[in-house]
Amino acid sequence: MPRPNGNTALKAARVAAGYATQQALADALNNAGPRLGLGDLEVSLRQVRRWESEKPPWPQAHYQRALRHVLGNMTMAELGFSPSWGATPAPEDVPRGMLAGLGTIGPAPLPLPNGDGGFQPDSVAADYALITSSHRRLYWTVQPAQMHPTVVEHTRLGTALMSETTGLARICLARALAESALMAGRIEFFDLQDPDAAADTYVRALQAAAEADDSLLGSAILAHTAFVPGWAGDRSTAQERMRAARSYARRGRPSTAFLAWLDAVEAECETRCGHPRTALTLIRHAEEVLTQDSEFPSPEWMDWFSPVRLAAFKGNTRLKAGHYPQARQTLLHVLDELPADAGKQRAVVFGDLAAAAVGERQIENACEWAQKALGQLTVTWYATGMDRVRDVRQTLQPWSDHPRVVELDDAMFGWRATVSALQR
Repeated sequence: MPRPNGNTALKAARVAAGYATQQALADALNNAGPRLGLGDLEVSLRQVRRWESEKPPWPQAHYQRALRHVLGNMTMAELGFSPSWGATPAPEDVPRGMLAGLGTIGPAPLPLPNGDGGFQPDSVAADYALITSSHRRLYWTVQPAQMHPTVVEHTRLGTALMSETTGLARICLARALAESALMAGRIEFFDLQDPDAAADTYVRALQAAAEADDSLLGSAILAHTAFVPGWAGDRSTAQERMRAARSYARRGRPSTAFLAWLDAVEAECETRCGHPRTALTLIRHAEEVLTQDSEFPSPEWMDWFSPVRLAAFKGNTRLKAGHYPQARQTLLHVLDELPADAGKQRAVVFGDLAAAAVGERQIENACEWAQKALGQLTVTWYATGMDRVRDVRQTLQPWSDHPRVVELDDAMFGWRATVSALQR
């Protein structure tokens, strides 16, 4: 709700803490970042002004932690902030969990109402979930720049409907909303390369999963949050989030595939943090888990993992470990097994095969695989796949004058590819 005089609660807290100006608060937050293990926050004067405005935006998780630290550990509600979630925070603002770099996961969810406060029919939850499941299927083929706004608007609709439903319908709606927010975060992180936006979206997804009391979905969301620090090289934070994900999984009924996927996520983070041997150990464990009979089925929304996708993880990890022939062998097997609609994964595998060829000093093969990746990306754009191609081209720099490398440059910087990359 707009505040005619701005966020007076934050202004009062700032002055009471000894920061006479907005710039002084910005400086204090920036100085606190390294001490809290948050790195360089780069809070600007403009950002503080927005927080003290009539419509203060909900701060990102790392900013929340810094604000609470420099302003006497006050809750976000006491500082005048209301989450976009729409529910009024509990007075205690009890954190759902404190994870380094993520800060407070969010306010404790309010108990589900038992009365007749909702005015939507119970069928609204099933209808909303039907659209969510349709988005799940569309994700694999629709361009992310087109898909993302639709999914985000769907989460906004779900958030609004939460205040209009009760009982079982509210629980089902919250579960579908959590899945939809998770998809939005996946697009932001993997397709649009916006980890900050993804981190905020994952928090909202976790709040919805908490409202539904769905521990397994919460585990999946937490595992996705591990990608953010993992890809940034922050191993300790990624490990902490994976411990949280495994804790939530133990509260649910995970399938063997789900448990293997948790190993794969942690392996990906370990690889990104420069520990491929640890990653290979995790992948071997995941392979062993997949050989066991599963007591419980995998949830319907977990459509991003399979034995062949685990093999793709393994191929990339072998590549990062410098095991180029083994990586090539694994990745070629993956290509044979990938389903027809796995265009995004296929682009990544092409890129990894190109990198393996560079490692073996097979320059022409490397360029051929990179060209195939570019061809796939024109059909199904995937920022992660394009990253693979760019990394390969960087390693090909010593052979810049090679005719096939020149051809690769022309393909990478053609009109269509260049304009598309800038648009995205």
